[in-house]
Amino acid sequence: MSELAVTDFNDFFISFDDKPKEPVMETVKDKNLVALKVLVIVLGSFLALEALIYSFVLPLFAAPEITYSGLNYLTKNELNEKLAELDGATWSGFSTEKAVSILSNISCVESVAVDKHFPNTISVKVKERNAVAKSIISQNGTSKSIQIDENGILFSVNSASVATDYSVPLVSGLPVDNLQEGMRLPAKYRVLMDQISDIRKLPRKYFAAVSEIQVVPKEYGNYELALYPSQARVKVLTDRNLNEDALQYMMVVLDVVNSIEPDVSEIDLRYGAVSYRRR
Repeated sequence: MSELAVTDFNDFFISFDDKPKEPVMETVKDKNLVALKVLVIVLGSFLALEALIYSFVLPLFAAPEITYSGLNYLTKNELNEKLAELDGATWSGFSTEKAVSILSNISCVESVAVDKHFPNTISVKVKERNAVAKSIISQNGTSKSIQIDENGILFSVNSASVATDYSVPLVSGLPVDNLQEGMRLPAKYRVLMDQISDIRKLPRKYFAAVSEIQVVPKEYGNYELALYPSQARVKVLTDRNLNEDALQYMMVVLDVVNSIEPDVSEIDLRYGAVSYRRR
């Protein structure tokens, strides 16, 4: 009888429990590192979101910062009071169209531009009117000084510098009592404003020697001028063509007449001849 050989199959198969195992400590460290990275990302996101809110979101709903440029007569406080009439007190609710409308109603403002700059700044660029002449109007029973620009627009400013600027002549005889601030002189008087503006641009300050320019109405809607020199008690009659040559001629005639006849009340330069009247 032959013998049956029995072999242990464990010699040919490897148990699953005998597979190599990863170190437990390495796995824990990796998990902790991932958790730390996630935490840093979350905290960084919160910080970035907070910075975004404080830098860009909150300023949209806060009072805007308004900057002005081009101011000579007006002040920031005056314009801030005007803009306080707006309903929106925040940058997001600030209406540039309404702001332009409000500021344009100020008589000494020629033009204005209002721009919003993200997140909370508003820039206001103002171009003020330039006074070439001044006059006196009667308002509520009192006399008031009014300025006139080269386009014949009437406006007023609360500035002592305008009142003491002798390069801005006083013009009387204009129909300003029937006009209000912001309104325009009739077309025939705008020519005079153009002439005054041109003379003021000359190097020589001619209007420092002329205290008043009086408009003298004539028939058929025309007018002539009467000039009152600052250093002489005399009235000089001339036509409506006011220019540098006319002013130089007037000064020469004044010197000649005063040297011949000092007691003169009126000099007439019209009609191409010189005549004068004694007191």
